[in-house]
Amino acid sequence: MDFKFDDKTQHLQAKLQVFMDDHVVPRIGQWQKEVEEQGVYPPSFMEDLKELARSEGLWNLFLPHLKDGEPGTRLTNLEYAPLAEIMGRVAWSSEIFNCSAPDTGNMELLHMFASEEQREQWLKPLMEGKIRSAFAMTEPDVASSDATNIQTLIERDGDEYVINGRKWFITGAAHPNCKLLVVMGQTNPDADVHQRQSMVLVPIDTAGIDIERNITVMNHHSHEGHCEIVFRNVRVPVNNLLGAEGSGFALAQARLGPGRIHHCMRSIGMAEVALELMVDRVQERKTFGRYLHEHGTVAEWIALSRLEIDQTRLLVLRAAWMMDNVGAKVARKEIGMIKVAAGRMLTSVANRAMQSFGAMGLSPDTPLANIWSGGRMLQFADGPDEVHLRSLAKMEIKSRSEKRGDSVRYLTVPERK
Repeated sequence: MDFKFDDKTQHLQAKLQVFMDDHVVPRIGQWQKEVEEQGVYPPSFMEDLKELARSEGLWNLFLPHLKDGEPGTRLTNLEYAPLAEIMGRVAWSSEIFNCSAPDTGNMELLHMFASEEQREQWLKPLMEGKIRSAFAMTEPDVASSDATNIQTLIERDGDEYVINGRKWFITGAAHPNCKLLVVMGQTNPDADVHQRQSMVLVPIDTAGIDIERNITVMNHHSHEGHCEIVFRNVRVPVNNLLGAEGSGFALAQARLGPGRIHHCMRSIGMAEVALELMVDRVQERKTFGRYLHEHGTVAEWIALSRLEIDQTRLLVLRAAWMMDNVGAKVARKEIGMIKVAAGRMLTSVANRAMQSFGAMGLSPDTPLANIWSGGRMLQFADGPDEVHLRSLAKMEIKSRSEKRGDSVRYLTVPERK
């Protein structure tokens, strides 16, 4: 097997890394000051960097079925993976390249299912980076890990849909440039369980939408938001339906596959930063007359972290390759595996790095606390680990169904008389 990236990918990796080194990393302190301390969001430099990234061809790198004439570079999932990893090293950098969630997933949806009118109104400005968007599926009153539980009602009234319901942890809804909500709800509660839901495109300034609060996550305040939103008799034209009535569940599955793998790609870059910081730290600090890395426990932290990062990277690349070659539906087992592996890996590596820094690792003086919370959040985002593990177990059991009993020959149980 050849694990070497092709020349095109290596060129883009080098180009993106130079951009990050020259324009993004030097602004980490400015981001901290403007966004975290002064509450200025987006920071003053964001639009300039977005314009520069687009001019250098580092734009919309995530979309494998990019069409001719659309802004961006057409890449496969496998080609995009190392680029997402580089972006993941600075958590907020993806927006600079128009590759940040939830916009990437929403653009995928619009690219696959939007009408020409919807593409012109919403997809075009999203792909040009002029607006942001949010995906409104999760609800507080039901277990949203099972999307068939969604209770928000989308009822037809003449030429309009009327939306009533409550959503929460809606990422991106507090961003000043967020103009569109992709809302999932029930259009036919009496239909089959997987045909009850639909998706509609809702301008965020539509009457009846109330953003009640921006929920902190692990006590961290996100300026782009993880919002709780109430829809009270929100009316939109029936032309705002995305796809067909009853297709909402299928659309959600189509959207979440690529979204999950993008999270995992970025998590590897975050973990690499945590490991690099840990390795540097343990060579500088001493306890009880030894450098930290000379203590067996700390040396093991380093070794296990490298092992876990590289294992996860290989799983991610395999899933990306399968998505390119057989599609996300066939690759659902691999996507489920990386979704579980990446969050747990990132949390473990960040936790060790925080421990090596002592109290400083808990402070905003390092990115480690944010990296750790990102890994912990990933164990919920796009479906909690338990749902993926349940699906993986079912697939494993099913794959053995036709061969059940074959493994008995490996047993040495004495024959019963």
